Amino acid sequence: MATAFSLIPELDDIVNNGTAERRADAIERISGLFLEGAAQFETRHVALFDDILVGLVPATPIDARAELAARLSSLDNAPPTLVRQLAREDEIKVAGPLLSSSPLLDEPTLVDIARGKGQEHLAAISGRPTLSPSITDVIVRRGDRDVVRSVAANAGAQFSDRGYSGLIQRATDDGMLALTVGQREDITPASLKELLTKSVDIVRKRLFDVAKPKQKAAINQALNEISNVPKAPQVRDFAAGQRAVLALRNAGGLNEVALLGFARQHKYEEAIAAFAALTGMRLSVVHQLVQGDRYDPVLLLGKSIGLEWATVRALVVLRLGPGRGLAGPDIEEARVNYERLSPATAQRVLAFWRARDKNLPE
Repeated sequence: MATAFSLIPELDDIVNNGTAERRADAIERISGLFLEGAAQFETRHVALFDDILVGLVPATPIDARAELAARLSSLDNAPPTLVRQLAREDEIKVAGPLLSSSPLLDEPTLVDIARGKGQEHLAAISGRPTLSPSITDVIVRRGDRDVVRSVAANAGAQFSDRGYSGLIQRATDDGMLALTVGQREDITPASLKELLTKSVDIVRKRLFDVAKPKQKAAINQALNEISNVPKAPQVRDFAAGQRAVLALRNAGGLNEVALLGFARQHKYEEAIAAFAALTGMRLSVVHQLVQGDRYDPVLLLGKSIGLEWATVRALVVLRLGPGRGLAGPDIEEARVNYERLSPATAQRVLAFWRARDKNLPE
């Protein structure tokens, strides 16, 4: 410790009058001494270095602070006040290493930082080896898509009932998140059932395909329970929508632009009436095809009359209802399938549906 004490007479001058270079050099020398002897230091020795560095660090360059934070991030006897000070910095290069792994950051400190800082800080916290429900509650509520995916993939993260509900709600329009949440070993049967209830079929299938054997059984059980629950049929009144579309057709305005507008505004009745009119099929049949288990009929109908992908995409999203949608990979898969679909094939299918439609009772 003699060498460390020999630095102290210089510190007042460095703190009060030192250049950035002198401060950075002092930090490097003092932190180097600390790291050399950290394993043997007692609490009073750590407190000494804490007092010295807390006063010296704030006015030093970012790179020097970032390097110091990285060196302290794995120590369980690092100067505690300094660690908390660095972890609260706005500069993620400094705060990040400590937020990701420092064992000295307790739950109240992490919750406070998660509540007040931005997405980069939340992302760093989301990767910690363990996370309590109090912390994950904040991350699920405030995090963006990537942050929430990160914390959901963290096996050491724990979630409250409210946190799990938040994850499931976020997974409604994020298929990748749904897959991650569904594979968590701590997900309860009730939460798994809720997740599957709110997921589209393609996500359910992918989740089953990637699940471990034990989880496959739980997924099967949840799906059986879901399928056995009687669903109240949704009654739709298409009268007003048909009138609006008829008026539009009489005015010469029934076209793809109008259909796209209806779909994007989630005007389901008008969109289905317009889609039926443009394809020459009965409205009830188009409604049944659109509401099926898969979106393939939407692709076929759209390709048969030459719709642009943007319009077909809006119709695919429309069938899921307001506030829901396919995840990015699922939308991309639908787009690729639509591009590959032959117009001639789609028109043959449309002709078949029209012929069958004529033989159905009114």
